[in-house]
Amino acid sequence: MLTLYDCATAPSPRRARILLAEKGLAHETVAVDLRAGEQFGEAYRAINPLCTVPALRTDDGLVLTDNAGIAAYLEAAHPEPALLGATPREKAEIASWNWRAEFEGLLAVAEALRNGSPAMSGRALPGPVPYPQIPELAQRGAQRAAQFLDTLEQRLAQSPYVGGEVFSIADITAVVALDFARVVKLRADEQRPHLLAWRERMAQRPSMSL
Repeated sequence: MLTLYDCATAPSPRRARILLAEKGLAHETVAVDLRAGEQFGEAYRAINPLCTVPALRTDDGLVLTDNAGIAAYLEAAHPEPALLGATPREKAEIASWNWRAEFEGLLAVAEALRNGSPAMSGRALPGPVPYPQIPELAQRGAQRAAQFLDTLEQRLAQSPYVGGEVFSIADITAVVALDFARVVKLRADEQRPHLLAWRERMAQRPSMSL
């Protein structure tokens, strides 16, 4: 059976949880306590030397340590429902918007949080290296995240889903980015009506409560 190394409070493993749920795949869960620093312990380093979550152990013992690899594996092993696109055009649009949701959305919020929160001192980037905070990046990250929400608003004014005409991994990443943005006091509201309506539609999917 698949085994997901998870942390219920972190945005990155939530992407993997939603993906597994949308695929309808049963899996075991191993909780990793990030607050207690369990990811830096020898036991978890033996599983994932990058000291990050999620990690997914496959049935044949392969350990995947990032969402890109996890998504590629699960889509290839379990192609239905297709969450990375079915046609060349869908695949291209979904890949593009998933990339934007990650780099313009999730990473922007992470930049603001990790460089601005006293609790993240010495943890400006995930992983085993204790990178110092750069306060100026906190402000820039918040500005980037706000710009991404405006980008999503414009996109969803023209398209029912982030990646185009069908629900996809781009919606999963965008939902996680939007919900994570609350830590920098950004959210869908009446000023972004298309984004708000889309998030309400996403809430109807059982996977989104994970």
